[in-house]
Amino acid sequence: MKQVTVRFYGPLNDFLAPERRGVELEHSLNGSCSVKDLIESLGPPHPEVDVVLVDGEAVDFSHRVEHGQRIAVYPAFSSIDVAPLVRVGPPALPEPRFLLDVGLGRLSGLLRMLGFDTLWRNDYADDVLARLSREEQRILLTRDIGLLKRSEVVHGYFPRETDPSQQLVEVVRRFQLTGHMRPFTRCIPCNASLSAASPEEVVGRVPERVQTTFTRFQQCPECKRVFWAGSHHERMQVIIDKLRELERR
Repeated sequence: MKQVTVRFYGPLNDFLAPERRGVELEHSLNGSCSVKDLIESLGPPHPEVDVVLVDGEAVDFSHRVEHGQRIAVYPAFSSIDVAPLVRVGPPALPEPRFLLDVGLGRLSGLLRMLGFDTLWRNDYADDVLARLSREEQRILLTRDIGLLKRSEVVHGYFPRETDPSQQLVEVVRRFQLTGHMRPFTRCIPCNASLSAASPEEVVGRVPERVQTTFTRFQQCPECKRVFWAGSHHERMQVIIDKLRELERR
């Protein structure tokens, strides 16, 4: 039987039992396996892994694990330059786009509020989510670890928080989204890009008091909803301002 030593770093420890976090784990293997299979058998899904060192040398996911090897597994660290190393994590997408599973509907609306192209439906099957994530190069957000471990998934993340507003902060930090935010440019219910509308265009489509109070409107070309900077806009702006503060920390 093969014996290896494995240690996980940073947020990857979230997928381990408390007593196994931040320590070297002695692990026994029956037969041969790839380092990817070993990592996922211990907990962390592969989309959250960026660098794997075996006896101090960077390897890719296909590396075959041998007896006596010491394996160190690292997540993506924006503050550490790992350019010279072999990285198993995918390169950042030029334009962050998202795909969310059924349990993250409220988070999808918040991401759309920030202007991110975000797909969400309450009837996507797991195989459809995995396929769309790969084909459309979308970051799959899910709290289903098994879904993240599917080989088709390249870009993915498991939000640790359960409150949608905290999940938003977490995702913005993880993918460094503040510089990509384009608030109030996308329809929150249906994800389409909004266009400007004149007061004349929205006559009969908004309450009369809104018609007489506001002069600037946006409309969705898909669902035909009309948006204006009311009290809901002010509440959302508070959230956006707090997110932008993350850049200065």
